[in-house]
Amino acid sequence: MFELWKDEEGLTTVEYALLLALVVVAGIIAWRGLGGTVRTTVNNSADNISGAATP
Repeated sequence: MFELWKDEEGLTTVEYALLLALVVVAGIIAWRGLGGTVRTTVNNSADNISGAATP
């Protein structure tokens, strides 16, 4: 058991898994935070384009 505790070979895999989890959580937070803003901007742009006068 002590040999497994001192074995650092699998440590890199764990570090990459934790980093990936952190990136995923940050992506979800960004998506939720910016999603409404992007949706509002696109809708406003579409309204302005459809309401614009045609020559």
